[in-house]
Amino acid sequence: MPWLKNLIKISKTISNQSSAYNKSITPLASPLLTQFLQFTKQYSTNHHHHDVVGLEATKSDQKPRIVVLGSGWAGCRLMKDIDTNIYDVVCVSPRNHMVFTPLLASTCVGTLEFRSVAEPIGRIQPAVSTQPTSFFFLANCNAIDFDNHMIQCQTVTEGVETLEPWNFNVSYDKLVIASGAHALTFGIKGVNEHATFLREVHHAQEIRRKLLLNLMLSDVPGVSEEEKRRLLHCVVVGGGPTGVEFSGELSDFILKDVHQRYAHVKDYIHVTLIEASLANEILSSFDDRLRVYATKQLTKSGVRLVRGLVQDVQPEKIILSDGTNVPYGLLVWSTGVGPSPFVNSLDIPKAKGRIGIDEWLRVPSVQDVYSIGDCSGFLESTGRQVLPALAQVAERQGKYLASLLNKVGKEGGGHANCAQNINLGDPFVYKHLGSMATIGRYKALVDLRESKEAKGVSLAGFTSFFVWRSAYLTRVVSWRNKIYVLINWLTTLVFGRDISRI
Repeated sequence: MPWLKNLIKISKTISNQSSAYNKSITPLASPLLTQFLQFTKQYSTNHHHHDVVGLEATKSDQKPRIVVLGSGWAGCRLMKDIDTNIYDVVCVSPRNHMVFTPLLASTCVGTLEFRSVAEPIGRIQPAVSTQPTSFFFLANCNAIDFDNHMIQCQTVTEGVETLEPWNFNVSYDKLVIASGAHALTFGIKGVNEHATFLREVHHAQEIRRKLLLNLMLSDVPGVSEEEKRRLLHCVVVGGGPTGVEFSGELSDFILKDVHQRYAHVKDYIHVTLIEASLANEILSSFDDRLRVYATKQLTKSGVRLVRGLVQDVQPEKIILSDGTNVPYGLLVWSTGVGPSPFVNSLDIPKAKGRIGIDEWLRVPSVQDVYSIGDCSGFLESTGRQVLPALAQVAERQGKYLASLLNKVGKEGGGHANCAQNINLGDPFVYKHLGSMATIGRYKALVDLRESKEAKGVSLAGFTSFFVWRSAYLTRVVSWRNKIYVLINWLTTLVFGRDISRI
């Protein structure tokens, strides 16, 4: 098997270099490092551990190389559709999988298992695992040399005690920046230290762990009534789709599973949803009628809705701007996203903090660079508005850009600085297909309007819940994950959640 041969070869290489590094190195502390070490033939006994190596520029008789920064909706859709007969593909990301974010809240309470919402990059684009000149690198891009068509990266080795991060460069013919966005904290003290976000699989795992731990601790003799109420008070900050969906899942978990299996503490566990808008409106982008319906359903499920601005986050309580103290055992932060430090560091024109792009998703100030997803936004000169940070926007942009780059490659413009005179065709056009959100108790909202001001179909209730589940089941990337999701949903419906692993 090719991967086994590579494993043996790399293990021998590392073993031969151990004396040069002046310390022992355990071969392949992580399987993902296998792919990284494959990426350069320059990695030999003549190189020091901290020398910068990497992938050199492609030659005219080689396939052009597309480098994709990020493994989110935009980058993965692009990699899925890119023609690997035309291009070599290199993906650089600190995450080796795509997260199906609309279903992430369901994994927090055992409705779905984590593998149901994670799709490996190698399954989305097999070339990075099977082709000799296409790769996935577990790394962060720290800088981009636009003039020399090169990115500067550093490996991600958290948890691998025997390896230190090291730097490498990757030359590109076409660069696609799809690095996503970071959770907004608005500079509020203590958020990063004490709150849990809900953007990655490890966030959902941490929420599960805290839920189980707090349920267990609250049942121990000697715990005061006040401490029980604090441990079992789940606070969600942010009334957008993520915050509302998580609150709905959590309330379902409390009503159906905690009341049955944790009877000793069932009267202590509560959910509070804090929204900062002046009108105390959750789901502000949805139809007014749907927002009212969602508010009533969440309240009926036991979710307490509070309007307030968080001023400070402490280890066991948050303080609102009016001085109110809100004790918590679990704090989930979901207040939207903003530009990442990496995007802020790039010396290129911006659009509301995002990377500025034109109608063809190009970064017009530099050659052969494109940007898609949450990190990009239309420049003011295009006359278009910056699109919202939604999965459907990112996926649509990835699909469009893959088609555009395939066209460019077929016409001989795949290599660096070779696409100036190629007709790119029609510009990207986004049409909003609607918004959906589940609110628990087998109910959901479906808003099919193109915009908040437009007219269109709006649905709520069990029918919407069926539409929501059907739509997301069809959007899961692989049949493998479709089967996982379907089995999990049916198992939960018949037997309840597997809370023994929450």
